[in-house]
Amino acid sequence: MRLHVPIKLRWSDLDAYGHVNNAEMLRLLEEARIEAFWVTDDSGQGSGEAVGGSTAVLDGRPGADTLTLIARQEIEYLAPIPYLRQPLDVQLWLGRLGGASLEVCYEVWSPEGTEPATLYSRAATTIVLVDATSQRPRRINERERAAWTPYLEEPVAFAKRG
Repeated sequence: MRLHVPIKLRWSDLDAYGHVNNAEMLRLLEEARIEAFWVTDDSGQGSGEAVGGSTAVLDGRPGADTLTLIARQEIEYLAPIPYLRQPLDVQLWLGRLGGASLEVCYEVWSPEGTEPATLYSRAATTIVLVDATSQRPRRINERERAAWTPYLEEPVAFAKRG
């Protein structure tokens, strides 16, 4: 099962060629990941932008007990993203759920309802959960594992390198 997170583009996301800059793509993926997995307000919930389930179980607020560190990121660009007024459809799932780390997988699609649908990029981010006090990796707990297991799928299939 995948989460669908609508992400709006900003005019400043574009580069001199009139499409989304490669560095801004990392920001777009970060926004989608935070919407999907992190609690970001005092209600104990995410913003509610993610469509598909309640996966927001990591506390992303200041003073949280857990830090999330990026261990690895890979992006494969398939088509340039022009400026669009409708939000992109960023689809997220987990390609791996380890002991203290998880792999968030993404496909960035044209806005929902756009015909023909365009797959702009695919990506993967490996995240390590770290105890804020000890600064050491910490295990994924039962609540997190229960919330995330329904979103386990095959990892992103990047193009073969020659």
